[in-house]
Amino acid sequence: MIRNRFNFSPKGSKFLLVTIVLIILCSIIFFFLNKSNSGNDVIRKTATARVKRATYTCPMHPSIISDHPDKCPICHMDLQKVSEDEEMAGVPKTKGKLLFYRHPMRSDITSPTPAKDEMGMDYIPVYEEDVNESDSSEVSGRSAFSLSTEKQQLIGVTTTTAEVRSLSIAIRASGKVAFDPDLFTAVEEYKQALISKNEIRDNAYDSLHRQANDLVRSAKTKLKLMGLTDAQIRDMGHSQSASMDLILPKGTVWIYAEVFEYEVAGLKAGQKVEVTAPSIPGSVFTGKVTNMSPIIDSQTRTLRVLSQVPDSTGLLRPNTFVNVKIIVDLGQKLAIPVDSVLHSGNQDFVFVVKDKGKFIPQEIITGFKAGDFYEVQSGLQAGQTLVTAANFLIDSESRLRSTIQQLRAAPDPNIQEPSSAPSSLEKKEDRK
Repeated sequence: MIRNRFNFSPKGSKFLLVTIVLIILCSIIFFFLNKSNSGNDVIRKTATARVKRATYTCPMHPSIISDHPDKCPICHMDLQKVSEDEEMAGVPKTKGKLLFYRHPMRSDITSPTPAKDEMGMDYIPVYEEDVNESDSSEVSGRSAFSLSTEKQQLIGVTTTTAEVRSLSIAIRASGKVAFDPDLFTAVEEYKQALISKNEIRDNAYDSLHRQANDLVRSAKTKLKLMGLTDAQIRDMGHSQSASMDLILPKGTVWIYAEVFEYEVAGLKAGQKVEVTAPSIPGSVFTGKVTNMSPIIDSQTRTLRVLSQVPDSTGLLRPNTFVNVKIIVDLGQKLAIPVDSVLHSGNQDFVFVVKDKGKFIPQEIITGFKAGDFYEVQSGLQAGQTLVTAANFLIDSESRLRSTIQQLRAAPDPNIQEPSSAPSSLEKKEDRK
């Protein structure tokens, strides 16, 4: 009975064999599917871990990512923490076609493949979008570009407007209270020449009149070379006290100030003068510029400026050393803050901010520097918005965009132009 119980027919044996084979195949398929799913889980977990670790990035260079607080190797700014939305995304934003990789510290060094610099830092990828956002400008080596409001806030961009304002500058120089026997003697010679000319005015001899006129003209020329104006010469010719103030001042002293050559452009007679003396602390004497010497001193490269200062107390003695401040009123001028001006070789330029956060480098010509402001002679108009803070970071990005444009515009060395040499067919035709 037992044998009959396990005695299968040929048809039943075939069915049993097929069933066993199917069970084995299903087991194998289930095994490999389970292994594949576990591998995908590992990949997902690894990607998630990477996203969670890379939570700090540079606002100016988003390709710089770190899993801990650090500084950007390019602009040395503190890395900013990425928002949770960006962390959970796990997928980087597309920035168009990848063009090349550049050195993290030198934008002029590039590579077509990923590389590392001499310090082991990864090269930074440059995408097509980085180039498309840039425009050329009139400032050499700079390009215009756009920056979002969030990034402007992160790097601390502040702006101001160019406006017309009252400007004045203070020229400081060393000087002394005049004790000038030579000038006093020249003034006295001029007075004697005038007296001699008046004494012979009724004389009939023309030769005497010519000699007297030549003597007056010579004495007057000497006084002009010593720095006196026509009005001062005329006054001194009829006044005794004015010339005596050059050696023995009474009530009014002459101040000789030596102003450097590069500062004389705005000087003129009538400007306010403030005089202080280290030997007389706490006292300030005010007066006005009377005239300037017509000659620059070849040794010191300075110009002598003459001023008259009231001194009723007689504290300022001849040859006393003094400090002189000359106030130069420039009037109403278009002016911008000093912090907004950048310098590149022989160019001065600013970054003008247009709508939608576009930064445009614009060349300007500056005039006088008055305190915290520059006079603008050309290149700007009143009301234009300028960058005043973080402009060096803006300039760095502008230079980078310009370099990218130049590299993209450079011809591909692998592409050869058609040769101008005759082809083989042309040579055959020539032979015929």
